[in-house]
Amino acid sequence: MEVIFLGTGTSQGIPIIGSKHPVCLSENPKDKRLRVSVLVKWEGNNILIDCGPDFRMQMLSNPIENLDAILYTHEHNDHTAGLDDIRPFFFRQGDIPVFAHKRVLDSLRKRFEYIFTSTNKYPGAPGVIEHEIVNKPFYFNDLKITPIDYKHNRLQVFGFRLKDFAYLTDLKSIEEEEVQKLDGVKVLVVTALRIEPHHSHLNLEEALEFIERVKPERAYLTHISHLLGFHDEVQEQLPENVFVAFDNLEITI
Repeated sequence: MEVIFLGTGTSQGIPIIGSKHPVCLSENPKDKRLRVSVLVKWEGNNILIDCGPDFRMQMLSNPIENLDAILYTHEHNDHTAGLDDIRPFFFRQGDIPVFAHKRVLDSLRKRFEYIFTSTNKYPGAPGVIEHEIVNKPFYFNDLKITPIDYKHNRLQVFGFRLKDFAYLTDLKSIEEEEVQKLDGVKVLVVTALRIEPHHSHLNLEEALEFIERVKPERAYLTHISHLLGFHDEVQEQLPENVFVAFDNLEITI
């Protein structure tokens, strides 16, 4: 299994439009972050987790020829706004399977009615195959996918475990029974928004505490704002098995 970090930034990305914050002015490519998303490559399948507003640029930066499924964590704009840009894949492949909580599917139907409609559909619109998921494992092409249920402030979010890889973005609080689903995971990806506490995301201290709780072989921090600091400086302060993810980073599990 291979994972590409398509984007590692928070909802505004880095740099923030018009910002003069030093991190936003950094010339280090690792400090430039598109909205958060990963692509999981497994036995010829390309599985996208979240499809945000930077999806088109992320695909142009990575030579992805097929898109086999989209998993949605939740309905916020930075995780869903790129759905229309699946059109090139749709034109080549047909309808793209989409897996999400019922609430998220309802939100997508409202925002992208022209994609989900079956009546007088515009011929240039992409199509999807809806799969409602609950807090139970499901399968895609024989790959077991285990949802991890947690809260983003008060909003329910699904993270996902795929074999030895787990992806938990927009995490603030989680029950012990959900943490237990991560037992034995080799690679954990988790939110680390900034240094100061935040009402709906783990900050760096909380993320490191959560990593210590799960004890993966390796952990990667994502959904990062400029307030976390410069990539290289933060990396120097981390345990040897914890890494600040960056856009277009590729890892193997």
